[in-house]
Amino acid sequence: MLARLQSAMGRDDLIDKMILLPEPRKLLTKKVQTTTSINLIVGYDASPNSHTALDIAFWIAHQTRLATNEQVTVQAVYVVEEASQPDYSNVLHFTKRLPTLECQVSEVTKSITSVLTPSKLARIKSYLQTETITPLQEADRILWQARSLAEEWQGSFKSHLRFGCVSTELKKVAESESADILFLGCQSVYHPLIAAFGANFPCAVIGIPNCIDE
Repeated sequence: MLARLQSAMGRDDLIDKMILLPEPRKLLTKKVQTTTSINLIVGYDASPNSHTALDIAFWIAHQTRLATNEQVTVQAVYVVEEASQPDYSNVLHFTKRLPTLECQVSEVTKSITSVLTPSKLARIKSYLQTETITPLQEADRILWQARSLAEEWQGSFKSHLRFGCVSTELKKVAESESADILFLGCQSVYHPLIAAFGANFPCAVIGIPNCIDE
């Protein structure tokens, strides 16, 4: 599908630039034997780069359905970082923006897919009881944007709201959802987020090339 994307854009150099981490060899045979559907995960925070990554994922999902008639699900993951975690500002950095509440907080919490430990429940309760409710409003706005794009593509879509370290939470979702590819807004294999994944990430990681707008 990357080859089709490359051809559609009239390029011959995109594949090498987009693959940030290859799929672990030990998983290749196992996935071929057991996978009945395709899961594409996208690290999303509504930034221009992550929006491009999500758009590419939807394009690939659409083309895959047309070519193979297989079920393809695109899943957007937004991670609310704790203050003590590293700053990955170019990819999934939480910033203070003017909040737009697209739905009630009770509906927002239904999107939380991480395991709710007592400490996480305490943090959420703190958000709901103080003016720092803004992060949940922001998460709702961001995931609403992802859902809106999914409606345009008319594809199968899931969203995840996670709390903690970006690299850790993305890896957890990739493992739990048996992801085939993780798409990010990264443009280099030297990005600190890629380094944080290490060599044992459960699926291939695809970024966007610097030449995407050329």
